[in-house]
Amino acid sequence: SSSLTEAKEFVKRLRRQTDLCNMVKTVRALLNNNSTVSVLRSGLHAIFNEKSLDVTKDLFQEKFRTPKKRQKNIQLKCLKNFISSLTSSTDIRDLLNCLSSDLQTFVIKPSKSKEAFKEQASDFMLKWNLLLSNVGKILTINRTDSFG
Repeated sequence: SSSLTEAKEFVKRLRRQTDLCNMVKTVRALLNNNSTVSVLRSGLHAIFNEKSLDVTKDLFQEKFRTPKKRQKNIQLKCLKNFISSLTSSTDIRDLLNCLSSDLQTFVIKPSKSKEAFKEQASDFMLKWNLLLSNVGKILTINRTDSFG
């Protein structure tokens, strides 16, 4: 039974790896197209300028009073850093390094214990997924040219 469990985990990891490889191939092709990257960047900037993300206004304020509100800002900082490093000549490794650096700065280093790290990492992932879902939804509905 333990061999079966290990085999199932291996298959899951292999599927995830295959999905990531396919996604990387797609992103590399998109990054080589200047017009696609320009349209995507302008669509993403428009989302921030219009403040059309379905989040509280607190996320867009520069000054925060409580650590809980400061935590909300982390995802936006990471996304803005990602967008700023997104150019048509950017290699996907550079984009991943940008995200990795932000995670190191905002999630891993501030954690004082293993439990704090787990809590902060899961909180980050939940809010990051919500933010990216909202961005994808807005691009799909309001900015189809950017989403393409």
